[in-house]
Amino acid sequence: MLNRRHLRIKVMQSVYALLQSNSDDIVKERKFLTYSINKIYDLYVLQLNLLAEVRNLAEKHQEIAKKKYLATSEDKNPSRKFIDHPFLLGLKNNLALQDYIKTQKLKNWKEDSEYVRLIWDAIRESDIYADYINSTESPSPKEDLNLISELYKNVIAPNDKLFDYYESQLITWVDDIPFVNTWILKNLKKINPNTRFDKSLLFKDKEDEEFGLELFKKTVLHHHEFMDDIDAKTPNWDSDRIAEVDFILMKMAMVELVYFPSIPTRVTINEYIEISKDYSTNKSSFFINGVLDKLLKEYTTEDKIKKIGRGLL
Repeated sequence: MLNRRHLRIKVMQSVYALLQSNSDDIVKERKFLTYSINKIYDLYVLQLNLLAEVRNLAEKHQEIAKKKYLATSEDKNPSRKFIDHPFLLGLKNNLALQDYIKTQKLKNWKEDSEYVRLIWDAIRESDIYADYINSTESPSPKEDLNLISELYKNVIAPNDKLFDYYESQLITWVDDIPFVNTWILKNLKKINPNTRFDKSLLFKDKEDEEFGLELFKKTVLHHHEFMDDIDAKTPNWDSDRIAEVDFILMKMAMVELVYFPSIPTRVTINEYIEISKDYSTNKSSFFINGVLDKLLKEYTTEDKIKKIGRGLL
C-alpha cells in the first residue's frame, strides 16, 4: 500500500505542475493528482500480470517446439518447472486479477506483447533461471519463492526497455516504478490465487486516502501566506537562487505543521528533508532544515502549532 512519503511526492509534483502552468485551476490539477495516485495500482497490477503473461508465453513456446518437424528429445519432453511454478500458476488462475485487468482495460501485454517476449528472453538467458531449471532436486516452497524474487530483482525491475515503455505510457510512472517494485517484493509471500485486487487497497485507511488531496489543497490555498514567512527567514537569499522545488517542499511542510495536528513536527521536517535529497539540489536538505527549524520555533512561540497527543511537537 502507499506510504505517506510517496503521497507527499505526488503532491509535490502536482503543486509544481500547477505553479509552472501559471494556472489557477485547482480542481483540474486535483483531479489529475487523484488520477495519478490511482494509476499506481494499475502499474502494480501490470507488473504482476507481466509475470503471468511471461509464464503463458513460455508454455506456448513449449507447445510450438513439440510440433517441430525435427523436434529434439528436449523439445518433446521439456521441463515444466517454470510453467508449473506455484506462484506463476497462482497469478494465472487468480480471477480477481483477471477481472481487474478486464474492467480497467489494461490491454498492455496484448497490444504490446513484444515486452512480454523481451522479459521472457531475458529470464531464459539468466543464470538464475538456468540454475533453477537444471537442478535435479525438487524445490522447496522457500526456493520457489526465492526464484521469483531473484528474477524480479535482477531481471525485471532493472530492465531499461521496460522502464522506457512505462515512461511512454504515463510520465508519472517514472517515480512510481521504484515504489511499485519494492511493494511487489514485499508482497510476494502474500500473493496467491485468492488474493484480492482493488484500488482501495492502495491506502492503509481513509485518513491516508484523504491525506494527499488535503495536503495539495491546503498547500495551494496557503501558497502566498507561507511564501511571506519563508522570505522573512531568508533575507540574505535572492529568491531566484532558491530552487522552486525547495519552496514547494517548505510550504508543504508548513501546511503539515499547522494544519495536520496528528503528524509529529519532527516527522514532517525529516520527511521533507529526505524528499529534497532525491528531488532537489545537493545543498537543499541543509537549507530546508535550517529554514523549517526557524519557522517551527517561531510558530511554536506564537502558538500556531497545535498537535493532538503527547510528544508530537
